[in-house]
Amino acid sequence: MKTARRQRTSRPAPSRELAEVRARLADAEETLRAIRTGEVDAVVVAGRQGPQVFTLEGAEHAYRVLIECMNEGALILTADGVILYANQCFARMVKRPLERVLGSSFHRVLSVANQAVLRPLLKRTVKSGFKIQALLHAGDGSQLPAHISSCPLAKNGAKSATFGIVVTDMTEARRNEEMLRALTHRVVQAQEAERRLVALELHDHITQHLCAVLARWGALANKLPAGEKGSREEVMKLSEMLGKTVEEVQRIARNLRPSVLDELGLVPALRATCTEFAGRTGVSLKLACKRLTARLPAEIELALYRILQKTLENVEKHARARHVTVQLTKQGNIVQLTIKDDGIGFDPDQPPARRKKKRDFGLLRMRERATYVGGALTVKSVRGAGTEIEVRIPLPPSATAANRTDL
Repeated sequence: MKTARRQRTSRPAPSRELAEVRARLADAEETLRAIRTGEVDAVVVAGRQGPQVFTLEGAEHAYRVLIECMNEGALILTADGVILYANQCFARMVKRPLERVLGSSFHRVLSVANQAVLRPLLKRTVKSGFKIQALLHAGDGSQLPAHISSCPLAKNGAKSATFGIVVTDMTEARRNEEMLRALTHRVVQAQEAERRLVALELHDHITQHLCAVLARWGALANKLPAGEKGSREEVMKLSEMLGKTVEEVQRIARNLRPSVLDELGLVPALRATCTEFAGRTGVSLKLACKRLTARLPAEIELALYRILQKTLENVEKHARARHVTVQLTKQGNIVQLTIKDDGIGFDPDQPPARRKKKRDFGLLRMRERATYVGGALTVKSVRGAGTEIEVRIPLPPSATAANRTDL
């Protein structure tokens, strides 16, 4: 009896052991639940060699690794622009520590103009996202050109809307654009030099030879006997054809490089071109401009002349216009050339593939001409209501001082 009683009193209390087992089981079940639902990315296990971290290769983890490794900035914003999440790439873009980026306002890295554009976009409750171009202000004072694209995220029970933002660094793209623009500019300069040489050859050689042939032909016609009426008529027709050929060669030489532009300036060149266009096509053309008090820079004069030349070419080929107005004005340091026609017009917003490729190529070249000299070209057109081409070019300080009187 004593032995049995001793055995009974030496056994541990079963209630305490059972409670400990139940606590461990509950902890294991909670850990498994968190792993299944994706609430944890890693598990820390205590061992003989110290704590060890085991990462969980779940779908959510793979997405998170992808976002952290991507070369674009990734953000999650509230409707007020507060950054809830940002990857390391965005922190490097704005040159700020990630801990200072999280919880801050995205508007802090934008200019005032970009903030005014972004705020209403974040406030809108739309299913589709948006895309804008912006300049990011980095922590060291530098600026970064960026493309910002956004899409609204599902609320999943949240009270306010959130947005997924992808920020792409456009520095390299802008640099490539500038290099391409500079290369194209050099090509245009080479073309203008070749035009000048060809125009000079046509004027100094071909035109003079044709004029000499025309003079000799006229002398030969005068030597024909009076009875050779048929031959005389044929000779006169050939003389007329030679005269038209001389005029056509002169017109081609002027279009290649008008000497009046180099010698007299922009306004006389515009007048000569408009007069020639109206006389050749029969289209009514009204030119409104006055002489400048001083010459504009040669590149600006050439750009405006070429844009007018190409626009009138488009009017002749495509517009079916009866009236054209050309206006050259100057306000402050801005020179503006406006060309309007009452032709059939077109839809500038229509995809280029549905429009005539030659016209699109012409408009592209005109825009490039304006861009070369720091200006901008806009096209306003409505089907059946004509087209308006407007070019605005800022003058450099030296040219602005020389032209103190408006046109």
